Amino acid sequence: MATEVRIPTIMRNLTDGAKAVEGSGATLAELIDDLDRRHPGLGDKLVQDGKLRRFVNIYLNDEDVRFLGGIEAQVADGDTVTVLPAVAGGMR
Repeated sequence: MATEVRIPTIMRNLTDGAKAVEGSGATLAELIDDLDRRHPGLGDKLVQDGKLRRFVNIYLNDEDVRFLGGIEAQVADGDTVTVLPAVAGGMR
């Protein structure tokens, strides 16, 4: 069994259009490394200088990983990880 990672539309060009992909790892960092091997470039969109990018939100089973240990959050088979880029802006 693996961890399902839900990919936002803006990053699906890195997953050949897949809405969700599978990966493995005991921590979020290991999972991201595995995803980057399978889908080159995805890791750079999620991590910078060994930390989660500021404007990318990642949820582990609907909980913000920043409150679960950040990039070192524990991940288990069967978990669901959701990647959501922060959205800002609008019209005045």
